[in-house]
Amino acid sequence: MSNVNLTIGGRNFAVACASGEESHVMRLGQLIDSKVSSMGEMSSQSEGRMLLFAALLLADELHDAQNAVPGRGDAPQASANFAEKLADIANRLENLAVRLES
Repeated sequence: MSNVNLTIGGRNFAVACASGEESHVMRLGQLIDSKVSSMGEMSSQSEGRMLLFAALLLADELHDAQNAVPGRGDAPQASANFAEKLADIANRLENLAVRLES
Protein backbone atom coordinates (compact mmCIF):
# COMPACT_ATOMS: atom_id res chain seq x y z
CA MET A 1 0.00 0.00 0.00
CA SER A 2 1.02 3.54 -0.68
CA ASN A 3 -0.29 6.97 0.25
CA VAL A 4 -0.90 9.85 -2.14
CA ASN A 5 -1.52 13.43 -1.09
CA LEU A 6 -4.19 15.14 -3.19
CA THR A 7 -5.21 18.79 -3.18
CA ILE A 8 -8.83 19.23 -4.16
CA GLY A 9 -10.58 22.58 -3.85
CA GLY A 10 -7.66 23.91 -1.84
CA ARG A 11 -8.01 21.12 0.72
CA ASN A 12 -5.49 18.35 1.27
CA PHE A 13 -6.43 14.68 1.36
CA ALA A 14 -4.23 11.65 2.07
CA VAL A 15 -5.46 8.69 0.04
CA ALA A 16 -4.27 5.11 0.28
CA CYS A 17 -3.75 3.20 -2.95
CA ALA A 18 -2.05 0.08 -4.26
CA SER A 19 1.65 0.33 -4.96
CA GLY A 20 2.22 1.41 -8.54
CA GLU A 21 -1.14 3.22 -8.72
CA GLU A 22 0.11 6.52 -7.31
CA SER A 23 0.28 8.42 -10.60
CA HIS A 24 -3.14 7.15 -11.66
CA VAL A 25 -4.71 8.24 -8.36
CA MET A 26 -2.98 11.62 -8.65
CA ARG A 27 -4.42 12.11 -12.17
CA LEU A 28 -7.88 11.22 -10.86
CA GLY A 29 -7.43 13.74 -8.05
CA GLN A 30 -6.45 16.40 -10.57
CA LEU A 31 -9.58 15.61 -12.57
CA ILE A 32 -11.74 16.04 -9.47
CA ASP A 33 -9.92 19.26 -8.58
CA SER A 34 -10.59 20.64 -12.06
CA LYS A 35 -14.31 19.92 -11.58
CA VAL A 36 -14.29 21.64 -8.20
CA SER A 37 -12.49 24.63 -9.74
CA SER A 38 -15.07 24.83 -12.52
CA MET A 39 -17.84 25.10 -9.92
CA GLY A 40 -16.65 28.53 -8.81
CA GLU A 41 -18.52 29.53 -5.67
CA MET A 42 -19.42 25.90 -4.93
CA SER A 43 -15.84 25.28 -3.87
CA SER A 44 -16.57 27.40 -0.77
CA GLN A 45 -19.17 24.83 0.33
CA SER A 46 -18.49 22.16 2.92
CA GLU A 47 -16.03 19.43 2.00
CA GLY A 48 -18.77 16.84 1.60
CA ARG A 49 -20.96 19.02 -0.59
CA MET A 50 -18.02 20.11 -2.72
CA LEU A 51 -17.08 16.48 -3.38
CA LEU A 52 -20.72 15.49 -3.95
CA PHE A 53 -21.17 18.06 -6.70
CA ALA A 54 -17.82 17.20 -8.28
CA ALA A 55 -18.89 13.53 -8.30
CA LEU A 56 -22.23 14.42 -9.88
CA LEU A 57 -20.50 16.43 -12.62
CA LEU A 58 -18.16 13.53 -13.34
CA ALA A 59 -21.05 11.04 -13.29
CA ASP A 60 -22.94 13.25 -15.75
CA GLU A 61 -19.94 13.27 -18.10
CA LEU A 62 -19.65 9.48 -17.78
CA HIS A 63 -23.35 9.14 -18.56
CA ASP A 64 -22.99 11.31 -21.67
CA ALA A 65 -19.92 9.34 -22.80
CA GLN A 66 -21.67 6.00 -22.32
CA ASN A 67 -24.69 7.17 -24.29
CA ALA A 68 -22.42 8.37 -27.10
CA VAL A 69 -21.20 4.80 -27.64
CA PRO A 70 -23.25 3.14 -30.43
CA GLY A 71 -25.66 0.59 -29.02
CA ARG A 72 -25.42 1.84 -25.42
CA GLY A 73 -28.13 4.49 -25.75
CA ASP A 74 -30.51 2.08 -27.46
CA ALA A 75 -31.05 -0.08 -24.39
CA PRO A 76 -33.83 1.44 -22.24
CA GLN A 77 -33.30 -1.12 -19.46
CA ALA A 78 -29.58 -0.33 -19.30
CA SER A 79 -30.40 3.39 -19.14
CA ALA A 80 -32.92 2.81 -16.37
CA ASN A 81 -30.44 0.71 -14.41
CA PHE A 82 -27.79 3.37 -14.86
CA ALA A 83 -30.18 6.08 -13.69
CA GLU A 84 -31.05 4.02 -10.60
CA LYS A 85 -27.38 3.44 -9.84
CA LEU A 86 -26.61 7.12 -10.34
CA ALA A 87 -29.46 8.08 -7.99
CA ASP A 88 -28.18 5.57 -5.43
CA ILE A 89 -24.66 7.02 -5.68
CA ALA A 90 -26.03 10.55 -5.30
CA ASN A 91 -27.99 9.50 -2.19
CA ARG A 92 -24.95 7.82 -0.66
CA LEU A 93 -22.78 10.87 -1.40
CA GLU A 94 -25.40 13.17 0.11
CA ASN A 95 -25.47 11.01 3.28
CA LEU A 96 -21.67 11.13 3.39
CA ALA A 97 -21.77 14.92 2.98
CA VAL A 98 -24.19 15.19 5.91
CA ARG A 99 -21.93 13.04 8.10
CA LEU A 100 -18.85 15.06 7.13
CA GLU A 101 -20.63 18.32 7.97
CA SER A 102 -21.57 17.05 11.47
